[in-house]
Amino acid sequence: MGCRERAAKKDLLRIVAIEDECVPDHRGTLPGRGAYVHPALVCFDLAVRRRAFPRALRAPGPLDTKALRLYVEQATP
Repeated sequence: MGCRERAAKKDLLRIVAIEDECVPDHRGTLPGRGAYVHPALVCFDLAVRRRAFPRALRAPGPLDTKALRLYVEQATP
């Protein structure tokens, strides 16, 4: 979503909207529509700037991405 580059599904992080918050789905088992992003801050920041999360997850309004940002920061070496 962020950089729009193609990658294998195992190399991407699945994101799901639960209520009004973006949640990482590292196991790929949470219900609902999912969107995929590289687990890198550069790609994450591009997706936030483009407002790609609400559009991809078909959310009616803005989504909170603070917890997701912390997860990506910790996952990035």
